[in-house]
Amino acid sequence: MDYKDILDLILDAEDVTVGGGCSSALAGAMAAGLMGMVVKLSMKKDFGLSAEDLKHYDRELAELQKQLLQGTVNDREAYLAIVNAYKLPKGTEEEKDLRKLAIEDAGVTAARAPKENALNCARVFEIGMILDGKTNPACDTDLQMGISLAELGREGAKMNIEVNLPLIKDPAKKVEFEEVLQEL
Repeated sequence: MDYKDILDLILDAEDVTVGGGCSSALAGAMAAGLMGMVVKLSMKKDFGLSAEDLKHYDRELAELQKQLLQGTVNDREAYLAIVNAYKLPKGTEEEKDLRKLAIEDAGVTAARAPKENALNCARVFEIGMILDGKTNPACDTDLQMGISLAELGREGAKMNIEVNLPLIKDPAKKVEFEEVLQEL
């Protein structure tokens, strides 16, 4: 499965295996793509950033886009891990204990996927703010749309971290996510 399959699932209202987390990562990937286009259309003239700086941002945006597209897949897999953990048997005390551990492990995984996506969206947003006012003015609406999508992706991914925190009982594991939420 790749991001194109994820997009098809997002658009399918009958599917329940993707949602806001995948959409957040996809929004960030679209933002990176739009900003990459703006950068490419701004390289032939000096609008406030050197060609070398623009090339650096172009490479970074391409890598962030790649990571965010993979992030759509990672988020779906993390959700499916939670679904599968809840399906584990709970007839005996040992099964209940194993199930609780599996749910918590899945919760950690399900919080890590949007954590990575949120951090990547945040970086795309930062690059957009650096580019703002320093690129081809004919592309400003594209840049502004990219900035908005990156912010939306970051906020959606943050919500997906928060929704998975109650599954994590170990305070030491929770700290990782609470610190990132504060940072974001």
